[in-house]
Amino acid sequence: MAEAEGARVLVNLQNMGYGFSLKHGITEAKNDTIVIVDADGTYPLEPIPNLVARHRQGYHMVVGARSGKHYWGSSVKAPLRVLLKWLVEFTTGRRIPDVNSGLRVFSRKEIIPYFQHLSNTFSFTTTVTLAYMLNCKFVEYVEIDYRERIGSTKVRMFRDSLRVLQQIVATGLYFNPLKIFLAVALMIIVAAGVAIVVGIAAGIISAIWLGLGFVTVSIIVFAMGLFAQAMQHTRIGSDRE
Repeated sequence: MAEAEGARVLVNLQNMGYGFSLKHGITEAKNDTIVIVDADGTYPLEPIPNLVARHRQGYHMVVGARSGKHYWGSSVKAPLRVLLKWLVEFTTGRRIPDVNSGLRVFSRKEIIPYFQHLSNTFSFTTTVTLAYMLNCKFVEYVEIDYRERIGSTKVRMFRDSLRVLQQIVATGLYFNPLKIFLAVALMIIVAAGVAIVVGIAAGIISAIWLGLGFVTVSIIVFAMGLFAQAMQHTRIGSDRE
């Protein structure tokens, strides 16, 4: 159908993933302004001219922020969306209406340098959000209506959720390592507090010592984060030279 309308269609000999296909298409594109959109009928095409116009105002990336009942999906998917949104917002320190929307407008020449850090799987959109946010890019969100899917999804909730988490941590460690180490240190501190409180309340000396051990570990983790952040600044300085 696309070829019949005059589009140039690229074909991968094997399925290498959603992100791989997007990178392939972006690399082969003849123009600098890139629009990506999923082909399952969930995204309306009518807002695209508006998104492109906003991009030309100076935003590095303009994203269609999904809304409506079809976006939140099942009772299992909705909490996972909330958790993913919180993790990415914590990592970037910025408000993000839609972490992994598949409708985006951006510049070809600006995104290609990030390719080695962007996922080849369906986590591509999540990692590009992190990469742009953590590099202080201007990202604009425009609300769109999210429609019912045509066909069935190939996403496997548990397996792919773990992959997304892995990609968030990996991308965060590359661009802002201190934030990731700080999150781990805070979780250890909470565990330390629980152990100490339980130890004092129940008179369990070993629990108190365990809590104090957790405190020590959290300090070490935080120190590792400071070291990783310093190394990142050194790497950035070397890249600029």
